[in-house]
Amino acid sequence: MITSKQDFILKVHLIISVLVVIPAAFIYGFEPQLFLDIRNETIDEHNFTRAIMGLYLAFSFLWIQGVLKRKFLHIALVSNTLFMLGLCLGRILSIILDGFPSKPYILGTLGELVLGFYGLLVLNSKYFKKM
Repeated sequence: MITSKQDFILKVHLIISVLVVIPAAFIYGFEPQLFLDIRNETIDEHNFTRAIMGLYLAFSFLWIQGVLKRKFLHIALVSNTLFMLGLCLGRILSIILDGFPSKPYILGTLGELVLGFYGLLVLNSKYFKKM
């Protein structure tokens, strides 16, 4: 877990990501209309949002392992950074091509940007290089 200032710097964004991504996964998978303007009307749409749920949960599991076990920390940091920046870039592309989405998506984009860049800072930090 977190036992020092260095651990906090290396892992805090993984914990934040897990606390946000796991609930988002279940919302996407079971009740996307709860917070988002998404209406699953076909089996394919249900299948798609549940696949996203599975992907989010799988990555969250990896990030939890990175917080708990040193041997998974590097891959957790890299995957979290790519996950967040990939989502953010996709959302920015959508904003450019499609227009502005609802507030939850705008907040998500900002959060993903912050977490992604924090991940880059951690991967290039003196704390990470000491490992």
